[in-house]
Amino acid sequence: MDTRVVRLIVEYDGTAYCGVQRQSHARSIQGALEAALSQVANAPVEIVVAGRTDTGVHASAQVVSFAVPDAARDRPLRAWRLGGNRHLDDDICIIDASLQAPEFHARFSARARRYLYLLSEHTPHRGLNAKRFWHVGASLDTQAMHRALQAILGERDFSAFRSAQCNARSPYRNVVRTSVSRHGSLIVCEIAANAFLHRMVRMIVGVLVPIGMGRVPQSSLADALERGGFDASTMPTAPAHGLYLSGVDYPDWQVFRPPPALLALEAFDTMRTP
Repeated sequence: MDTRVVRLIVEYDGTAYCGVQRQSHARSIQGALEAALSQVANAPVEIVVAGRTDTGVHASAQVVSFAVPDAARDRPLRAWRLGGNRHLDDDICIIDASLQAPEFHARFSARARRYLYLLSEHTPHRGLNAKRFWHVGASLDTQAMHRALQAILGERDFSAFRSAQCNARSPYRNVVRTSVSRHGSLIVCEIAANAFLHRMVRMIVGVLVPIGMGRVPQSSLADALERGGFDASTMPTAPAHGLYLSGVDYPDWQVFRPPPALLALEAFDTMRTP
Protein backbone atom coordinates (compact mmCIF):
# COMPACT_ATOMS: atom_id res chain seq x y z
CA MET A 1 0.00 0.00 0.00
CA ASP A 2 1.13 3.55 -0.72
CA THR A 3 2.21 5.59 2.28
CA ARG A 4 -0.40 8.12 3.37
CA VAL A 5 1.18 11.33 4.62
CA VAL A 6 -0.81 13.91 6.58
CA ARG A 7 0.27 17.53 6.98
CA LEU A 8 -0.89 19.55 9.96
CA ILE A 9 -0.70 23.26 10.73
CA VAL A 10 -0.28 23.71 14.47
CA GLU A 11 -0.43 26.71 16.79
CA TYR A 12 0.99 26.64 20.30
CA ASP A 13 2.03 28.64 23.33
CA GLY A 14 5.49 27.36 24.20
CA THR A 15 5.59 28.74 27.75
CA ALA A 16 5.11 25.40 29.51
CA TYR A 17 7.27 23.31 27.16
CA CYS A 18 10.99 22.58 26.85
CA GLY A 19 10.73 23.24 23.11
CA VAL A 20 9.41 21.40 20.10
CA GLN A 21 11.86 18.49 20.16
CA ARG A 22 10.88 15.39 22.10
CA GLN A 23 12.63 15.10 25.49
CA SER A 24 12.63 12.17 27.89
CA HIS A 25 12.75 14.37 30.99
CA ALA A 26 10.41 17.25 30.16
CA ARG A 27 7.24 18.25 28.30
CA SER A 28 7.73 18.96 24.60
CA ILE A 29 5.47 19.98 21.73
CA GLN A 30 6.50 16.92 19.72
CA GLY A 31 5.81 14.59 22.64
CA ALA A 32 2.37 16.08 23.23
CA LEU A 33 1.40 15.89 19.55
CA GLU A 34 2.65 12.34 19.13
CA ALA A 35 0.76 11.20 22.21
CA ALA A 36 -2.47 12.82 20.98
CA LEU A 37 -2.18 11.53 17.40
CA SER A 38 -1.31 8.04 18.63
CA GLN A 39 -4.59 8.08 20.56
CA VAL A 40 -6.45 8.91 17.34
CA ALA A 41 -4.56 6.25 15.35
CA ASN A 42 -4.70 3.62 18.07
CA ALA A 43 -1.08 3.01 17.05
CA PRO A 44 2.27 4.81 17.49
CA VAL A 45 2.67 8.00 15.43
CA GLU A 46 5.98 9.82 14.89
CA ILE A 47 5.92 13.37 13.54
CA VAL A 48 8.35 15.66 11.72
CA VAL A 49 8.25 19.44 12.28
CA ALA A 50 9.22 22.16 9.82
CA GLY A 51 11.08 24.44 12.20
CA ARG A 52 12.70 24.21 15.58
CA THR A 53 11.38 26.24 18.50
CA ASP A 54 13.22 26.33 21.81
CA THR A 55 11.97 26.48 25.39
CA GLY A 56 9.31 29.18 25.75
CA VAL A 57 9.11 29.98 22.02
CA HIS A 58 5.66 30.04 20.39
CA ALA A 59 4.29 29.13 16.95
CA SER A 60 1.28 30.38 15.01
CA ALA A 61 2.00 28.25 11.92
CA GLN A 62 4.19 25.25 12.69
CA VAL A 63 3.97 22.61 9.94
CA VAL A 64 3.95 18.95 10.93
CA SER A 65 3.92 15.79 8.81
CA PHE A 66 3.58 12.11 9.65
CA ALA A 67 3.06 8.77 7.94
CA VAL A 68 -0.34 7.34 8.82
CA PRO A 69 -0.06 3.91 10.48
CA ASP A 70 -1.65 1.12 8.43
CA ALA A 71 -4.18 0.53 11.18
CA ALA A 72 -5.46 4.11 10.80
CA ARG A 73 -5.51 4.48 6.99
CA ASP A 74 -9.29 4.90 6.95
CA ARG A 75 -9.33 7.79 9.44
CA PRO A 76 -10.87 10.91 7.81
CA LEU A 77 -8.80 14.10 7.88
CA ARG A 78 -11.17 15.73 10.37
CA ALA A 79 -10.36 12.93 12.81
CA TRP A 80 -6.71 14.00 12.96
CA ARG A 81 -7.67 17.62 13.64
CA LEU A 82 -10.70 17.21 15.91
CA GLY A 83 -9.54 14.01 17.58
CA GLY A 84 -6.01 15.31 18.00
CA ASN A 85 -7.25 18.51 19.66
CA ARG A 86 -9.43 16.48 22.01
CA HIS A 87 -6.30 14.85 23.43
CA LEU A 88 -4.20 18.05 23.60
CA ASP A 89 -4.00 20.69 26.30
CA ASP A 90 -5.45 24.11 25.50
CA ASP A 91 -2.03 25.62 24.73
CA ILE A 92 -1.63 23.48 21.57
CA CYS A 93 -4.15 23.50 18.71
CA ILE A 94 -4.22 21.71 15.34
CA ILE A 95 -5.53 24.35 12.91
CA ASP A 96 -5.67 22.31 9.71
CA ALA A 97 -5.07 18.80 8.35
CA SER A 98 -4.50 17.80 4.72
CA LEU A 99 -3.38 14.74 2.75
CA GLN A 100 -0.03 15.06 0.95
CA ALA A 101 2.05 13.14 -1.60
CA PRO A 102 4.11 10.30 -0.06
CA GLU A 103 7.36 12.24 -0.58
CA PHE A 104 6.21 15.29 1.41
CA HIS A 105 8.40 15.98 4.46
CA ALA A 106 7.63 18.94 6.72
CA ARG A 107 11.30 19.70 7.31
CA PHE A 108 13.17 18.66 4.18
CA SER A 109 10.52 19.88 1.70
CA ALA A 110 10.52 23.38 3.21
CA ARG A 111 12.36 26.18 1.40
CA ALA A 112 12.17 28.87 4.08
CA ARG A 113 10.96 29.49 7.63
CA ARG A 114 9.58 32.81 8.84
CA TYR A 115 9.97 34.01 12.43
CA LEU A 116 8.41 37.10 13.97
CA TYR A 117 9.76 38.70 17.11
CA LEU A 118 7.33 40.96 18.99
CA LEU A 119 8.57 43.91 21.04
CA SER A 120 6.42 46.15 23.19
CA GLU A 121 7.52 49.66 24.12
CA HIS A 122 5.45 49.41 27.31
CA THR A 123 7.07 48.91 30.70
CA PRO A 124 7.19 45.24 31.71
CA HIS A 125 4.10 44.18 33.60
CA ARG A 126 2.11 41.18 34.70
CA GLY A 127 -1.07 40.25 32.93
CA LEU A 128 -2.36 38.66 29.76
CA ASN A 129 0.59 39.64 27.59
CA ALA A 130 3.42 39.08 30.07
CA LYS A 131 4.70 36.09 28.09
CA ARG A 132 3.72 37.29 24.60
CA PHE A 133 6.20 40.13 23.94
CA TRP A 134 9.54 41.46 25.08
CA HIS A 135 8.50 44.52 27.06
CA VAL A 136 11.47 46.84 26.60
CA GLY A 137 9.97 49.88 28.35
CA ALA A 138 11.52 52.39 25.96
CA SER A 139 10.83 54.11 22.63
CA LEU A 140 12.46 52.43 19.65
CA ASP A 141 13.61 53.91 16.35
CA THR A 142 12.11 51.35 13.98
CA GLN A 143 13.63 52.95 10.88
CA ALA A 144 17.15 52.59 12.29
CA MET A 145 16.39 48.99 13.28
CA HIS A 146 15.03 48.20 9.82
CA ARG A 147 18.07 49.68 8.08
CA ALA A 148 20.44 47.80 10.39
CA LEU A 149 18.64 44.50 9.78
CA GLN A 150 19.30 44.65 6.05
CA ALA A 151 22.95 43.75 6.80
CA ILE A 152 21.98 40.11 7.38
CA LEU A 153 20.32 39.57 3.98
CA GLY A 154 21.82 36.91 1.70
CA GLU A 155 23.88 33.81 2.30
CA ARG A 156 26.60 34.40 4.88
CA ASP A 157 28.42 33.06 7.92
CA PHE A 158 26.26 33.61 11.02
CA SER A 159 28.83 32.39 13.55
CA ALA A 160 28.25 35.66 15.46
CA PHE A 161 24.66 34.62 16.09
CA ARG A 162 24.78 31.00 17.17
CA SER A 163 24.70 29.76 20.75
CA ALA A 164 27.42 27.66 22.32
CA GLN A 165 24.95 24.74 22.27
CA CYS A 166 24.40 24.95 18.51
CA ASN A 167 25.32 21.67 16.81
CA ALA A 168 24.70 22.72 13.20
CA ARG A 169 27.38 21.46 10.82
CA SER A 170 27.68 24.79 9.01
CA PRO A 171 27.22 28.38 10.24
CA TYR A 172 26.10 29.51 6.77
CA ARG A 173 22.45 30.44 6.33
CA ASN A 174 20.57 32.25 3.57
CA VAL A 175 18.32 35.06 4.85
CA VAL A 176 15.74 35.90 2.19
CA ARG A 177 13.53 38.50 3.88
CA THR A 178 13.83 40.98 6.76
CA SER A 179 11.77 43.85 8.09
CA VAL A 180 11.04 45.91 11.18
CA SER A 181 7.61 47.53 11.35
CA ARG A 182 5.50 49.40 13.87
CA HIS A 183 1.96 48.47 14.88
CA GLY A 184 0.98 51.06 17.46
CA SER A 185 3.15 50.43 20.50
CA LEU A 186 4.19 47.03 19.13
CA ILE A 187 7.35 46.53 17.07
CA VAL A 188 7.51 43.48 14.79
CA CYS A 189 10.86 42.11 13.59
CA GLU A 190 10.58 39.60 10.75
CA ILE A 191 13.36 37.31 9.55
CA ALA A 192 12.88 34.57 6.95
CA ALA A 193 15.67 32.18 5.95
CA ASN A 194 16.23 28.73 4.54
CA ALA A 195 17.18 27.59 8.06
CA PHE A 196 18.31 29.02 11.39
CA LEU A 197 21.07 28.40 13.91
CA HIS A 198 20.28 27.82 17.58
CA ARG A 199 19.05 31.14 19.09
CA MET A 200 20.00 32.99 15.90
CA VAL A 201 16.90 35.22 15.76
CA ARG A 202 16.97 36.02 19.47
CA MET A 203 20.64 37.02 19.33
CA ILE A 204 20.02 39.26 16.31
CA VAL A 205 17.10 40.96 18.06
CA GLY A 206 19.35 41.38 21.10
CA VAL A 207 21.52 43.67 18.97
CA LEU A 208 18.59 45.41 17.24
CA VAL A 209 17.04 46.68 20.47
CA PRO A 210 20.09 48.74 21.62
CA ILE A 211 20.26 50.10 18.06
CA GLY A 212 16.60 51.14 18.33
CA MET A 213 17.28 52.78 21.70
CA GLY A 214 20.21 54.70 20.24
CA ARG A 215 22.68 53.12 22.66
CA VAL A 216 24.89 51.57 19.99
CA PRO A 217 25.65 52.55 16.37
CA GLN A 218 23.39 51.37 13.55
CA SER A 219 26.40 49.51 12.14
CA SER A 220 26.61 47.25 15.22
CA LEU A 221 24.80 44.36 13.53
CA ALA A 222 27.02 44.44 10.45
CA ASP A 223 30.09 44.84 12.67
CA ALA A 224 29.14 41.78 14.73
CA LEU A 225 28.76 39.71 11.55
CA GLU A 226 32.18 40.80 10.35
CA ARG A 227 33.89 40.15 13.70
CA GLY A 228 32.07 36.87 14.29
CA GLY A 229 30.71 37.95 17.67
CA PHE A 230 29.54 40.77 19.94
CA ASP A 231 29.67 41.87 23.56
CA ALA A 232 26.93 39.84 25.25
CA SER A 233 27.12 42.03 28.35
CA THR A 234 25.83 45.05 26.41
CA MET A 235 23.60 43.22 23.92
CA PRO A 236 22.09 40.16 25.59
CA THR A 237 20.04 37.49 23.84
CA ALA A 238 16.38 38.48 23.54
CA PRO A 239 14.00 36.46 25.76
CA ALA A 240 12.27 33.45 24.24
CA HIS A 241 8.69 34.55 24.89
CA GLY A 242 8.72 37.24 22.17
CA LEU A 243 9.56 34.80 19.37
CA TYR A 244 7.04 33.08 17.06
CA LEU A 245 7.42 30.64 14.18
CA SER A 246 4.78 32.22 11.95
CA GLY A 247 5.23 30.72 8.50
CA VAL A 248 6.86 28.09 6.30
CA ASP A 249 7.40 28.22 2.53
CA TYR A 250 7.34 25.18 0.24
CA PRO A 251 7.94 24.96 -3.53
CA ASP A 252 4.22 25.06 -4.38
CA TRP A 253 2.62 26.23 -1.13
CA GLN A 254 3.18 28.48 1.84
CA VAL A 255 1.51 29.21 5.14
CA PHE A 256 1.66 32.40 7.18
CA ARG A 257 -0.42 33.19 10.26
CA PRO A 258 0.26 36.30 12.37
CA PRO A 259 0.54 35.49 16.09
CA PRO A 260 -2.79 35.98 17.91
CA ALA A 261 -0.94 38.22 20.36
CA LEU A 262 -0.10 40.61 17.49
CA LEU A 263 -3.71 40.78 16.29
CA ALA A 264 -4.96 41.27 19.84
CA LEU A 265 -2.59 44.16 20.59
CA GLU A 266 -3.34 45.80 17.23
CA ALA A 267 -7.04 45.75 18.16
CA PHE A 268 -6.25 47.06 21.65
CA ASP A 269 -4.21 49.96 20.27
CA THR A 270 -7.18 51.10 18.14
CA MET A 271 -9.34 51.53 21.25
CA ARG A 272 -9.70 55.03 22.62
CA THR A 273 -11.16 56.19 25.92
CA PRO A 274 -14.24 58.38 25.26
